[in-house]
Amino acid sequence: MVGSCPPVAIIALTRGKPMLQFGMMLKTLGVPMTDQNESYILDDQVGFLLRLAYQRHIALFMEQMTGGLTPPQFSTLYRLREAVEPISQNALGRLVGMDAATTKGVVARLLSRDLIRVEKDGGDRRRYTLFITDAGRQLLDAVMADVKGISEATLEPLAPQERAQFLALLKRLI
Repeated sequence: MVGSCPPVAIIALTRGKPMLQFGMMLKTLGVPMTDQNESYILDDQVGFLLRLAYQRHIALFMEQMTGGLTPPQFSTLYRLREAVEPISQNALGRLVGMDAATTKGVVARLLSRDLIRVEKDGGDRRRYTLFITDAGRQLLDAVMADVKGISEATLEPLAPQERAQFLALLKRLI
């Protein structure tokens, strides 16, 4: 029964369909809908559409990623690899757009896989700095084709010019 499916399952069923047709897809699947003549239509709301697009991207990521990384883990490793100097856990979380609790969990999982290491800061003994390990670098190198393909698959419904415009507009929102 589609009504009891989690949103990711519904997104997977609609992959390749324009997201604006999501409400129509629910009607087609037999999910009861209210009158679309209301002044507030959920299917036209930016937050709702961004969440659906994000869920579609996550479904593609989890389906195609070969390295066993989640999107936050990949982003964390990537930021650590591009860092030119030691970076604190707090600063790393801000660079990746995660709150402190989420950052702590991501760091713990990456530490448990020996993909990153932690050291006490020489200048401030209260602070810890994070570094990517050789294993973390190797894993990133191995999955770069995956993540590029995932980005391509996410944007596949758009024409090349629309892709560039979409990314530019998203950057303006953040």
